[in-house]
Amino acid sequence: MIKQFMTGLLAVAAVTAGAQSDEWRNPQMNAVNRAPMHTDYFAYENEEVAARAVKEQSQNYMSLNGLWKFNWVKDADMRPTDFWKVGFNDKGWDELQVPAIWELNGYGDPLYLNIGYAWNNQFKSNPPEVPVQNNHVGSYRREITVPAAWNGKEIFAHFGSVTSNMYLWVNGRYVGYSEDSKLEAEFNLTPYLKPGQKNLVAFQVFRWCDGSYLEDQDFFRFSGVGRDCYLYARSKKRIQDIRVTPDLDAEYKNGSLNIQLELKGNGKVRLDLLDAAGAQVSSAVAKGSGEVRMMVENPRKWSAETPYLYTLRAVLQGSGEVIPLKVGFRKVEQKGDQILVNGKAILIKGANRHELDPDGGYVVSRERMIQDIRIMKQFNINAVRTCHYPNDPYWYQLCDEYGIYMVAEANIESHGMGYGDKTLAKRDDYRKAHMERNQRHVQRNFNHPCIIFWSMGNEAGFGPNFEEVYRWIKQEDPSRVCQYERAGYNDFTDVYCPMYAGYEAMKKYGERTDVTKPLIQCEYAHAMGNSQGGFKEYWDLIRKYPNLQGGFIWDFVDQSVRWKGKDGVEIYAYGGDFNRYDASDKNFCDNGLISPDRVPNPHMYEVGYFYQNIWTTPADIAKGEISVYNENFFRDLSAYYLEWQLLADGIPVRTGRVERLDVAPRQTAKVELETGAASGDFLSPSLFSGGLASPKEYLLNVTYRLKQAEGLLPAGYAVAKDQLALQPYQAPVMELRNIEAVNIPVVIPQIVENDRHYLIVKGDNFTMEFNRGNGYLTRYTVNGLEMLKEGTYLKPNFWRAPTDNDFGANLQQKWGVWKDPVLKLLQLKSAVEDGMVVVRAEYEMPDVSAKLVLTYVVNNQGAVKITQKMTADKEAKIAPMFRFGMQMQMLATFGTIEYYGRGPTENYSDRNHSTRVGIYRQTVDEQFYPYIRPQETGTKTDIRWWKQLNSAGCGLQVVAEAPFSASALHYTIEALDDGAQKAQRHSPEVPKADLTNFCIDKAQCGLGCVNSWGAVPLPQYRLPYGDYEFTFILTPVKHCFPVRG
Repeated sequence: MIKQFMTGLLAVAAVTAGAQSDEWRNPQMNAVNRAPMHTDYFAYENEEVAARAVKEQSQNYMSLNGLWKFNWVKDADMRPTDFWKVGFNDKGWDELQVPAIWELNGYGDPLYLNIGYAWNNQFKSNPPEVPVQNNHVGSYRREITVPAAWNGKEIFAHFGSVTSNMYLWVNGRYVGYSEDSKLEAEFNLTPYLKPGQKNLVAFQVFRWCDGSYLEDQDFFRFSGVGRDCYLYARSKKRIQDIRVTPDLDAEYKNGSLNIQLELKGNGKVRLDLLDAAGAQVSSAVAKGSGEVRMMVENPRKWSAETPYLYTLRAVLQGSGEVIPLKVGFRKVEQKGDQILVNGKAILIKGANRHELDPDGGYVVSRERMIQDIRIMKQFNINAVRTCHYPNDPYWYQLCDEYGIYMVAEANIESHGMGYGDKTLAKRDDYRKAHMERNQRHVQRNFNHPCIIFWSMGNEAGFGPNFEEVYRWIKQEDPSRVCQYERAGYNDFTDVYCPMYAGYEAMKKYGERTDVTKPLIQCEYAHAMGNSQGGFKEYWDLIRKYPNLQGGFIWDFVDQSVRWKGKDGVEIYAYGGDFNRYDASDKNFCDNGLISPDRVPNPHMYEVGYFYQNIWTTPADIAKGEISVYNENFFRDLSAYYLEWQLLADGIPVRTGRVERLDVAPRQTAKVELETGAASGDFLSPSLFSGGLASPKEYLLNVTYRLKQAEGLLPAGYAVAKDQLALQPYQAPVMELRNIEAVNIPVVIPQIVENDRHYLIVKGDNFTMEFNRGNGYLTRYTVNGLEMLKEGTYLKPNFWRAPTDNDFGANLQQKWGVWKDPVLKLLQLKSAVEDGMVVVRAEYEMPDVSAKLVLTYVVNNQGAVKITQKMTADKEAKIAPMFRFGMQMQMLATFGTIEYYGRGPTENYSDRNHSTRVGIYRQTVDEQFYPYIRPQETGTKTDIRWWKQLNSAGCGLQVVAEAPFSASALHYTIEALDDGAQKAQRHSPEVPKADLTNFCIDKAQCGLGCVNSWGAVPLPQYRLPYGDYEFTFILTPVKHCFPVRG
């Protein structure tokens, strides 16, 4: 009590001083006159308005959003010091919206940095000191008229998020100060405002303050006002705070709500619990401040799968206010080495999400938040980590409503100070800030059922400050678990939540029997650029070992901002794009599953597949029976129907639908695919042309769809899918023969030897020319149609434009020997054998200690069988290669592809499980995906045949001795390749080439995803140095039109 009294005296003294002191450089002075934090609620004037629960429609609400007079200075010592006075002349000031980010509105430059402080290039970190130079300061002024009806009420200001701090004045009087830029600052303005009259509100914001040392998160370092600001009115006699703790009994059947009330004044509080339809379920009366317990028999439970919410309505008699709260009945426990929700060891299929908009920066609209929730539900993401700070309150409401588990994280990251002796976690002068930020975080978000974990911060070292915070949280809220990554496996975290643990580390943990915490990675599967290869292997482990309960992908959205690049081209900008002198970590902000504009990146589809909750395996396929596994914990499959499609060589031959799926949670059931045919002949040869005796490939596609709209997903939305191979693909025999026509003699192709530069092969309707200097095919003309662009070759290719992961592992240098290895032509031979021309080019590859032979067999129609054979030196130590195949640059007019393989999205050897084998027809333009930085893109795998066509349907078909990979782009590999080091480049700025770059590969290295700073793809997806042989046939085709079922 004495401590509280003294604190109050200090606050009064500071307020009455009427001027700034050194709060912005004092880590133990984080607030002056700031109102106490309370749970997330709004008090309405009556039950009718409360039932709508839209505070903007309440008479107790007044928005402060909109245009404010604004002044910006570059250095903190240039800031105006008397602008808050009533008579100050601000006519020369600019105007700026609230909320808005300075740097995206012409005031200073955006800055992105992963580790370290924004001032790194100009100032040596020395907490709590921050620079004066380049410490931008924004000053705001606005006149408002407060409703006269608010006279006699208490009036509070709510500033949703201000970075990095704020000083506030009203009507020329100093009100107070606040730090912690990701939680609202509220002030009681009753003594300062004049209802019914004009009032001057002024505040000042510093780019950096002592609190910035705790805000070293891996994101854009913006300044300004990031969330809504408003005034609200309260009765003097009121509910000051209300906390609700749900619980379930030992059988997880009956529920209870423990309700804690803090009142200003005395009186009875009526508490009514209403179901989703508005019917009353239970009620209670509390007499004054204290606790009341409400028992509910067998309530509907809240989970991410079944996010049922009740409304708790609280009315303090005589206050004229109604407070509605959404509550969910759920129980979180730690038992053994697992975390349980409602008694089940759930799987965390999560992602980290920064609050960022490509146009607004920290200002994220409600529409954008709903869009993010919709995308999460579309791709089966069931959990989010609010990296690395509290989010807008509306985000928590959406997660409650639509069902997303949450790790709620406090606004603490001091990564730039390291994890050793200099960590702020060990400094007594930052002890209060660590505690206060966590306390306010818990106090504000306490009532949200979506929160199942508290996180004390991120990458801020470890020390006594976190030990104290952990003890406080566990005492304050024993109903949830608490985690912190830097605590490792010690006693101050309930979850072992490492970052970027590899497969072997996870396997070893999964096999342990002595652990008492689950492993849930707080960050994993780094989704930077063209990534997420090997995601399957993570989830194979998670589904195998019970103490591995999932993780949170880094991260949800690419964090770039919309910008104008070279020549006015619109780009997504990243670190280093804005000036030459600020610290930068380049495009390390772009690790998203979706683009800044919320377009799913290609790798998002792989995540959505492995996060799905329904799995299909064969049962008795001859009878049309499959096994369906329901991975959900709390719901059966009655809300879905199953669509199936039987393919023969990619063409649908039979389809069907199963309306009833009677599969309980965590159970497997057999489902019969009704065909209308006699029992037992689902795969009868009579169903298909040629029967099963013919070498056709049979595939079964199954898709699970919603019967009715659910949440943000429409009826018919596909929530899960699988493809089952019923009869495997049989590759064609690589035997090329002359084509014989009835009564027309075969014209054997001829070798023309009399040209000193070219070995020419001529047929009845085609010409091929091989360059005598390098042995490559340089001209390929059929029926007057040129297949190769003039001056280009069909040549071996071992390289790809490095991905972000490749650069992170330095593969562009470690594997650089394969970029343009010397191929020294030893001999070029030709002969006519069995009526066909055989051309053989032999090479030495001194850079990689290997020999290469290219053999071409040409028939009478201009088809050519090509064998690329490399023989390695068994004693040489040579790096792996990115790919083994060949590349040809065709005319740009070959702008259509049709293929039978995996699609429709791009896919790679370690990231192709979400794609289905089928027949697809696409344009070459569609193959290029504009990752933030240019890199490898557009590859398709498991290809049975591929046609590269012009608008008339003429071109080339490729088949190979086994399923192969291929790509076709209007970009060269060289144009997408940054070279020895990453360059400051963006995909929209890369010019298209006037050609179609066609790559045909036996195989290409996988992508990997463990991290983007050293990890390489798993061994089974790499191409180690060794012997390789690849045979494929190019066949001219004409008038090819889409294959239709």
